[in-house]
Amino acid sequence: MKLTSLRRFVAVSLLAALAAGCGGDMDDLMKYVDDVKARPGGRIEPLPQIKPYQTFTYEAGTRRSPFVQESGPSTGQLAGPRPDVSRPKEYLEGFPLDTLNMVGTLEREGRTYGLVQTQDGLVHRVLPGNYVGQNDGRVVSVSEAGIQVEELVPDGIGGFFKRSAAISLD
Repeated sequence: MKLTSLRRFVAVSLLAALAAGCGGDMDDLMKYVDDVKARPGGRIEPLPQIKPYQTFTYEAGTRRSPFVQESGPSTGQLAGPRPDVSRPKEYLEGFPLDTLNMVGTLEREGRTYGLVQTQDGLVHRVLPGNYVGQNDGRVVSVSEAGIQVEELVPDGIGGFFKRSAAISLD
């Protein structure tokens, strides 16, 4: 029983100490509130006048509609090189060109093959005319120093342009 009454005494003492800390002199706070209330009220500026919306009627006449996409030349396509979408994709077209490494050349039956290694470590043979990289890159030439590639890169406005690239021997 003594332990229980001791616990009650400690709990009541703590509550009393906490309650004493919550009270206090609030005269300075009340004086500040009275000072603020005694100040004259400010003038609220009137809301700005809202101008009425003026509608605009678009009279096209002979001009093109701004809501219809402009078509290219009379053939319906832009001039310049275009990728052949009907041809089957080759295996090396699944890799970005900068991830392919040339590891050597191989001559067989009078033809020079370029040996290209992919990120997974496999080595593949390429000849001029093969496609590599993800931008319709076509192998133009194979030499002991490197493989020359010509890519078709989108120009951002619906067309393509040719860009030269190379896979050099490591």
